[in-house]
Amino acid sequence: MIYTNQQFVRWDDIDAFGHVNNAKYLTYIQEARFLWSPVLEMVVARAEVDYLVPIYVGGRFYDVNLWVEEIGTSSFTMGYELAGDNGVIHARVKTVQVAVSMETKKSRPLTDIEREHLNKYLKA
Repeated sequence: MIYTNQQFVRWDDIDAFGHVNNAKYLTYIQEARFLWSPVLEMVVARAEVDYLVPIYVGGRFYDVNLWVEEIGTSSFTMGYELAGDNGVIHARVKTVQVAVSMETKKSRPLTDIEREHLNKYLKA
């Protein structure tokens, strides 16, 4: 299953080159992931972004589609697409999240409840 969340591109997200600044893409996926995920005690260990088609227009919504690609013992990998009108894919993103204990600040195994949620969005 794929989860879709709309993210609003603000006018001040546009940089001096007239397109959305590269760092904003990670903010959009972070906000979508936060609304999707019950795994709140986690950190992003890795993020990679393929910028495909620049976003030149602010003041409107774009879709962030996300899914789970792999589930490990204490980490999981997610895929994302940032899409605009007519199915245009502006960026593809991959992140690795690691579950952490708030007491120890170290990695911890994913719980059964977290695994159940992640498995719903596991892309075969």
